[in-house]
Amino acid sequence: MTRKPTLYTHDDPKARAAHDVAAEVADTVDTAIHAAFSPLTGGLSPSALGLVYMDWALHLAASPGKQGELMMSAATKWGEYSKYLTQCMMSGGEGPCSHAHRKDRRFRHPDWEAKPFAAYKEAFLMAQEWWEEATTHVQGVSEANEKAISFAARQALDALSPANFPMTNPEIIEKTVETNGMNIVQGMENYMDDLRHIMAHERFGDTSEYKVGENLAVTPGKVVYRNHLIELIQYEPASDKVRPEPVLIVPAWIMKYYILDLSQQNSMVKYLTEQGYTVFMISWRNPGAEDSELGFDDYRQMGTMAAIDQVQKITGAPKIHTAGYCLGGTLLSVTAATMARDGDERLASMTLFAAQIDFTEAGELMLFINESQVAFLEDMMWKQGYLDASQMSGAFQILRSADLVWSRIQHEYLMGEKPRYNDLMSWNADTTRMPARMHSEYLRKLFLNNDFADGKFMVGKEPVFPGDITLPIFAVGTETDHVAPWKSAFKIESLTRSDVTFVLTNGGHNAGVVSEPGHPRRHYMVHTSNDKDRYLSPEHWQEVAERHEGSWWPEWTAWLDKQSGAPVAPPKMGKPLCDAPGTYVMME
Repeated sequence: MTRKPTLYTHDDPKARAAHDVAAEVADTVDTAIHAAFSPLTGGLSPSALGLVYMDWALHLAASPGKQGELMMSAATKWGEYSKYLTQCMMSGGEGPCSHAHRKDRRFRHPDWEAKPFAAYKEAFLMAQEWWEEATTHVQGVSEANEKAISFAARQALDALSPANFPMTNPEIIEKTVETNGMNIVQGMENYMDDLRHIMAHERFGDTSEYKVGENLAVTPGKVVYRNHLIELIQYEPASDKVRPEPVLIVPAWIMKYYILDLSQQNSMVKYLTEQGYTVFMISWRNPGAEDSELGFDDYRQMGTMAAIDQVQKITGAPKIHTAGYCLGGTLLSVTAATMARDGDERLASMTLFAAQIDFTEAGELMLFINESQVAFLEDMMWKQGYLDASQMSGAFQILRSADLVWSRIQHEYLMGEKPRYNDLMSWNADTTRMPARMHSEYLRKLFLNNDFADGKFMVGKEPVFPGDITLPIFAVGTETDHVAPWKSAFKIESLTRSDVTFVLTNGGHNAGVVSEPGHPRRHYMVHTSNDKDRYLSPEHWQEVAERHEGSWWPEWTAWLDKQSGAPVAPPKMGKPLCDAPGTYVMME
């Protein structure tokens, strides 16, 4: 990415020009060096982590009271552990050797209650508690850095968990005895297979039985519009009558669109067409180096606005329902605010799936978004013009290292189990890239500066603000979302002047959204807040919301029905360019 050199204040134009050239060369050298070693850090800035550590370490070193408190805590825990070991040794093998108040999903296997494994587990959990005390409530440490150092300590401890080592994990020992060590042999084969994928730059899941266009993304439809950034898919009607307002879905550009059109039994697109809606979907182009200068507003103009124009042109509908997923919901919200500012009244409603418009409480992902980290990512993107999935994976894997890193090592490499891919896992392996300029703008203007929620996000020559949005809104949050925490998604209620129906469903960022009727063990809570109602905190909202068993999809379509006109004959299909799923989704 091009940087502006530092200006030199000398009166001599030649000296000033020479200094500017030198500054630009120095900046380029620094950027190139950062880009060169960025693969070694998984895309995470070592300077950012170093600053967090120094803030904590220096303040702790200057806090003798806190040091004394930690020494007393360590002594107390050592006494507890010694007493615990003595009781276990004297129990003669009767009953479990464990403290009921310390629970961790990594130690669910019943053999973790037996000797000596219970002692390993108890020591680890006590150490985890002590480090939580050590990294919190240190006077002078900023709130953001306290959260970051506490998080970093948990990640370091996760690596040392007794569950990660063959000799201290009873499940691995049991498996080794049962298979005469073949689990280790199979685990090595799994490791070598993964290494081959990495060295060959192949996607994990390429050997999966799930294939786009064969048993994924197969709802009948046509690509009816294409520009450099999007293909617009129109799906064939599945009923004799449809609502007069079509539904345009805007997925995130960080993912392939077909998460909302997976297998036939869990395709949201198929479900919507069966409920009597004309459905359009944006399929984003997978950008390359030539697209490095595409910015956030290019995605708005060539993406959402171009799609809205085409949907209206094809169907003739004066009003359009819109739905946005994750980053697509953020983009859709900016689009809706811009249309409201400019007096464009073509939107009938807006639905947001696990999407944020205020990033002040965007969860643990915010631990990695600061000036140092954004600058580091910009240096990474400078080299190739985009950010690819492997460079994005560092932060996401660390967020859930117990599940995404260590659990995988245990099961695939030590237990010798080969994962069986399902449709969602196959989609997750089908990764995309992000243009350098767009991603930089997104991180700086939205994540880092929160410009949209603060009314400072510029579209054209004027800012846009969520408070300009008055559309009926249906918003979905998921209980265990690590990407868009539900309390962050909930802020839509206070930032717009809309009647908002908010749904909180169980599941995570993806599984909570792909929650089709008939999916087992699903439930959700729902409540509608009118624009004139007093503000409800997330906690108060949970007290008044109604709880329901099953999928939230019927709740959404019932809400859409109330925002729609009486059913009419389906509109004609647009001029087809090719069959769905199109060509952009196939781009590597």
